[in-house]
Amino acid sequence: MSAPVIAIYSLKGGVGKTTLAVNLAWVAALSGRRTLLWDLDAQAAATYILGHNVGNGSKAEATIRRSLDPAKLIVSTDTEDLNLLPADASLRDLDVTFRDLDKKKRLAKVADDLSTLCDLIVIDCPPGLTDTSEQVLRASDLVIVPVIPSPLAQRALATIEEHVAGRKAFDAPLLPVFSMVDRRRSLHRAALEAAPDWPAIPMASAFEGMTERRAPLGAFASPRAPGVQAVAQVWNKAEQALSNGK
Repeated sequence: MSAPVIAIYSLKGGVGKTTLAVNLAWVAALSGRRTLLWDLDAQAAATYILGHNVGNGSKAEATIRRSLDPAKLIVSTDTEDLNLLPADASLRDLDVTFRDLDKKKRLAKVADDLSTLCDLIVIDCPPGLTDTSEQVLRASDLVIVPVIPSPLAQRALATIEEHVAGRKAFDAPLLPVFSMVDRRRSLHRAALEAAPDWPAIPMASAFEGMTERRAPLGAFASPRAPGVQAVAQVWNKAEQALSNGK
């Protein structure tokens, strides 16, 4: 049985996508699942946060072409049961790679190969509606979409919903998550009231410390911290969604 794949995906950048991916993978690992965080974003922010330096190599793209076994690139992290498949600069041309290969399920095939090494794969995806996102949507069992409580960001979610609607190839459920929530703002409060079932990740300075400390939030913050508890809520929702999909 293949390891389930959770994609953290958004049309827009700057919505807390990588922060959520790293923290969700951390919580999943602590729950006892051997978790692989697969960094597919050429910015390699998840790779950096998890303590690995980002070079200008071309190895990450080679794993998609299957000219290099991705297992050879996997590195451990400071968290038990959390490993990383790092990004590098070669992923800037990932859309071109997928077009050249012309294999709609290439990413799904690579994910299936990785399933022997883990119990769960969390993908930090590049933003945008691209060839890469098409591959990710096909490969995933659950797509978590971080959404800032604003009309523009929510419109981006609607665009994703319209794109996947009625297409059998994209049968993974979408789980929207409010991100960077500031409850002092009336616009944010109104959005939360309109969708009370969505998990909500607060705007918190502690998240900024992840880049400085190069660690997931839960590795250095109190378990009672609002951000830590919010990510745990997202993980609970994700587990429910995966269970319902079986």
